[in-house]
Amino acid sequence: MMYRIVLVDDHSLFRGGLKGLLEHSAGCRVVGEAGSGEEFLAMLPGVEADVVFMDFSMPGLDGAQTTERALALRPDLRVITLSMFGEESYYSRMVEAGARGFLLKDSAIGDVIEAIETVMAGGSFFSPQLLSSLTHRMRTRESGEGIDEPLSAREREILVAVCRGLSNQEIADELFISKRTVDKHRANILEKTGCKNTASLVVYAIRHGIVEV
Repeated sequence: MMYRIVLVDDHSLFRGGLKGLLEHSAGCRVVGEAGSGEEFLAMLPGVEADVVFMDFSMPGLDGAQTTERALALRPDLRVITLSMFGEESYYSRMVEAGARGFLLKDSAIGDVIEAIETVMAGGSFFSPQLLSSLTHRMRTRESGEGIDEPLSAREREILVAVCRGLSNQEIADELFISKRTVDKHRANILEKTGCKNTASLVVYAIRHGIVEV
């Protein structure tokens, strides 16, 4: 399958580098580039694309505003956010706007391709480096804190592991419980928090102090 890609970033040098990497990868073709959110929205009706790599920090419309407007026009687009270290506070806005993937700008091409394949399959993707950054100074709340916190101590423990990028089987192995038990806890976490995917869970964990950045 050939994935049609659009690059939205105000740095032409970065766009050129990413374009070169993508077009040397099997199954990727860059079908459009834009240096601003406004430019991208203007070109959107005339371009057939599957995935959009969206910078957050741009002059004029930022990545969240652009993503929200683009998805209102083309709900089928998969948006992958591009960011630098230190921009974690913007992720909640991108999740709310509809972004499916989150990559650091210095991510390896393997992670970029994995992000494309994951969002095209209907999933959400956080780069391993980004998850490591987000959870570097991790903590779980003390049992006496957060009376209104809907999650149990075990659910918070599993949520922390999710934020570290572990699969359900890896969490089960680490906590010495069955995968079926992890599956059940994860379903309960999604229901209690109102989250729909891993991206939303990571943002929830940051907002509620379950992990720190």
